[in-house]
Amino acid sequence: MDGSAGVDVFAATTRQRRAMADLLEELDGAQLAAPSLCAGWDVHTVAAHVAEATAPRALGRLLVDLARAGGSVHRANDAAARRAGLRPVGETVALLRERAESRVAPPVTGPRAPLADVLVHEGDMRLPLGLPYAPDGASVRVALEFVTSGRPVGFVPRGRLSGLRLVATDLGWSWGEGAELSGRGVDLLVAACGRAAVLPRLTGAGVPLLTARLGAGPG
Repeated sequence: MDGSAGVDVFAATTRQRRAMADLLEELDGAQLAAPSLCAGWDVHTVAAHVAEATAPRALGRLLVDLARAGGSVHRANDAAARRAGLRPVGETVALLRERAESRVAPPVTGPRAPLADVLVHEGDMRLPLGLPYAPDGASVRVALEFVTSGRPVGFVPRGRLSGLRLVATDLGWSWGEGAELSGRGVDLLVAACGRAAVLPRLTGAGVPLLTARLGAGPG
């Protein structure tokens, strides 16, 4: 399926999963155990979560975890990620590569959701480690369009971006009306998905507004 500007969403997602596998393989033990931007998850657990989400029967497993978690999507997701994070790092790397071409497209959110997921989660891994993060701009644009104009269930809750105008200074892209929030596209994406730690990278009158909405930290 193609995204904006003719981007092949599945191919872009495949590239990002492989890039995450490469990153994971380069990290040392201390980096793997470091806290990520996902509250309660270390860097390895974030990657393990992405690998788990690409499993052929990921939806079926999620339903089982949901039942065990009393219907709480957050608790089910957290339990699955922590379980996956117990596997050896080498196994996570292998799974990311083996499943890189997975075309799992969640109901409601569609095929752009996995692309947004891996882009945001690689940021969750890289940014707290102080590592540079400059993913493909066309892929970031597709993800931004998904979280602002698609049905980003589980990514951006209703109302978070109301009254904001997002401006990606490196992509020639903008969306919305209201207080301006400007910066690199990937930083806007990560912030829109609830990572307060990236807000100092952004500028504009929209920064304090989004800061207040995110509260103490990333969602």
